This record gives sequence, C-alpha cells and structure tokens, in this order.
Amino acid sequence: MAGARTAQALRAEGWTGAITLIGAERHPPYDRPPLSKAALLPPAPGGPAGPAKTTELGIDLAALGVELLLGRTVTALRPAERLVVTAPAGAPGGMGGAGDSPADGHDGPADPAGRAAPDGPPGPDITPGYDGPAGPPPGHGGPAALRYDHLVLATGADPIDLPGSAGAPGVHVLRTLDDAEGLRPVLAERREIVVVGAGWIGAEVTTAAREAGCPVTVVEAAAQPLAGALPAEVAAPMADWYEEAGARLLTGARVAAVEPGAVLLGDGTRLRADAVVVGIGARPATGWLAGSGVDLAPDGSVSADERLRTSLPDVYAAGDCASFPSARYGERLLVHHWDNAAQAPATVAAHIVRGPAATPAYDPVPYFWSEQFGRFLQYAGHRTGGERLLWRGGPAAPSGSPDEPGGSASRPGGWTVCWLRDGVLTALLAVGRPRDVAQGRRLIARGARLDPERAADPSVPLKSAAV
Repeated sequence: MAGARTAQALRAEGWTGAITLIGAERHPPYDRPPLSKAALLPPAPGGPAGPAKTTELGIDLAALGVELLLGRTVTALRPAERLVVTAPAGAPGGMGGAGDSPADGHDGPADPAGRAAPDGPPGPDITPGYDGPAGPPPGHGGPAALRYDHLVLATGADPIDLPGSAGAPGVHVLRTLDDAEGLRPVLAERREIVVVGAGWIGAEVTTAAREAGCPVTVVEAAAQPLAGALPAEVAAPMADWYEEAGARLLTGARVAAVEPGAVLLGDGTRLRADAVVVGIGARPATGWLAGSGVDLAPDGSVSADERLRTSLPDVYAAGDCASFPSARYGERLLVHHWDNAAQAPATVAAHIVRGPAATPAYDPVPYFWSEQFGRFLQYAGHRTGGERLLWRGGPAAPSGSPDEPGGSASRPGGWTVCWLRDGVLTALLAVGRPRDVAQGRRLIARGARLDPERAADPSVPLKSAAV
C-alpha cells in the first residue's frame, strides 16, 4: 500500500514525470486489513464477493499514469548507476515483497511490540522519474535493470515462519491476498485449525474461523495473549475472549513440530490440525539490500531519517520496511501498521517534489486497530517503559455509557487504558470506546498533561481531563 499511496501522493503534489510501481505479487496494490477479517468469510448480503473485491484499494493507478510491473521481485540496488535490478517473482535471490502489514495493520515486528498482522498492499518499489530499462525489458521473463531518478523502497515485511514448517502442507501464513485465498476454503469447509500465536493476527484469524464454525486451538508461548504488545494486567483478561468465542487457548505452550494432520507441543501433547495458521511476527523485507549502501537498523529495517530519506541520495523508504527517528518518543520507531503505510507516502512525495525545506519531519502518533471476538480495539501512541498505567473503566465491570459507539446492552461502553509519563499522555488502548482514541490521539500529538482523577472517570470525556 505504501507504494501505491506514494504514487498517488506524487501526482497530488504535481509530479508530472513517469512513475513505475514494481510488485512481487500478481495482483495490483490492495488493502490488507480485510485479509484477516472479511476476506476469509463468505460475503455479507450485498457486500463485495471474494478476497480480491474485499481488499480493493480504491486507487486508479492507470488514471494516474502509473506503470505497473507485477510479478517482479527486486534483487539488487546499484546506486552508482542508479539502477534497480528485478527478476521474475520466485527466482532465486529475489525479494519476497509481501508489502505492508495486513490485518489493520498489526502483528508487525517480532515482539516485543506484538505479532504481525495485515495492513498494506503488495510490497512494491516505486521509481518516480523512471526512464526505461537499462537492460532487457522487465516483462521478458529474465532479470532486468531499471534506471531511476528517485527511488522509494516500500517492500513491506515478510512473515516469520515457524521453524521447520515453511512450505509444509496445510501450514498457512496470512500476509498476502494469495494467502487469504488459500485459507478461505479451509474456513468454508469448517476444518479443524491450530493457530500458532495469540497476537493480533492470531486473534483475528481465530475470530473469523470461529465465525465460520471451525474448531480452533490457539497455541501461545507466553503466559497471556498479546505478550510484549501489552502489559500482562491489560492482556490477561483478553484470554477470556477466546473461551467466550468457543476457541481453546493454550498459553505457556511451545510447538515442537508440525506433523501431517497434527501439531506436536513441547510437553508431548499432540493437537489434531487439518490446517495450521502461523502468526508469530514479521521482519522488514530488506535482505535484497545487502551490499547496496543503504543503512539498515539492528532490527533489519531501512534506517530512514526524519524525512524518510535513506543513507543514499534520492532513495527513500516508507511503510513496514522502514524505521524513522521520533522526536516525540526519543527513539527510532518501526511501525508495522496500516496507518503508517498510509501516512508516510505524503512525506516522501513532498520531499521529492518540493524539497526538504517544505517538508515537515515525519513524526506521527502511531495508530492501529483490531476487530476480534465482537470487539473493536484501537491503540494510539507508543510506550517506552516506565509509564503510569491508568484505567478508564475495566473489563470486569461495565463502564461509560451504552450509547458509546461499540457499546451494547451486554457490553456497555467498553474500557480504555492510558499510559502517562510525568503526567503526559503517551499511549492508550481502547476497547469499544472510539471517542477516547479520537481525542487521545490529539492529546498525544500536542503533548497534553492529564488530570489522573478525571482521566480515570469513564464518564468524563478524555479531552476534558487535559490540564
């Protein structure tokens, strides 16, 4: 998605030159959040039919004059010659290019921030100012080199495989449209499923599978769901959601092996499994950049600066493959979520067209959402450790008003957790309280201090707790 959004943003900025979008998948750029939700289930009455329709991005690249090169992986960057080398998808040495996060985006990096979910499109590079191949034409079936004036790296992230399970029959990951199309018949046939990882993607797949009527067992190595993404006291109550949905959740359990029709756990337990879905994280798809001169951070992400420039001239990075310095949080952030892939392209396009003086630093308030077990979760901000945790209501007792969007007679108003550092709101998680998140994002952006007593009262609008 970051690649397609960059093309769109370049045209909006007035770029009139050529734009070429390279994607490893056979599909045009698409939206990833539905991959772990609607794309897995039969269409609602009057709704879009099939994963491809469910995930349409709504960007007319042809009308924007963007050339699409699909089914091509990038294999090397030769900056001295301003060349990108591509090969047919699946060729040895190619970059997988799964693109930006699926699920909302989430289940991004391997913990501690969570486990990786779907949020963007098919992992392209974008080359504004492309003036044609320097070698054989890209469609001829072999390697091809393309010249660039400006290059945007938007190669997304690749899912982390369960050791020993890659390519095994019946083992699925969920990062691409093809992944969703492969998993959808499993749900339609109500097969027995083992989900490995109770992170964001694991919860959403479990939700869809239970809605389809599949028996589901979830295996999580940590003591509670969303370990690393959330403190134990916040995440532990979410374990009950699995049971309420009719799923079996095994925590503190490790997979020893995947066998035909079964998953073997470390304690010797053998779980029947017609299909196994692995959701244990994702890594930036940057291996192809080795030796290119592009600086990578220790987590493997492209180390971009505050305007998303890389260490090479006229080369930028956006989306799941890139990290950036945050002045707000005083550290480098790698954000594997849909909102980042949607926002970053505006900064890249502005810098290419208008230059650095007219381009503000990129320092958004991170945001993502998740739909699981009949609940709508939203998270904004970033925790650095040592913050004060403050509850607005709680999962054990109804809070707020039944009129709050996301509330119901049985689950009125939901609840919110805020994190404060020296009284300043730095992050919040809301379950069924979207107004708290809408107001909280603005409060975080301006570095607002909160009155803890008023902020803890779910009947008080969060914005009214600012001091």
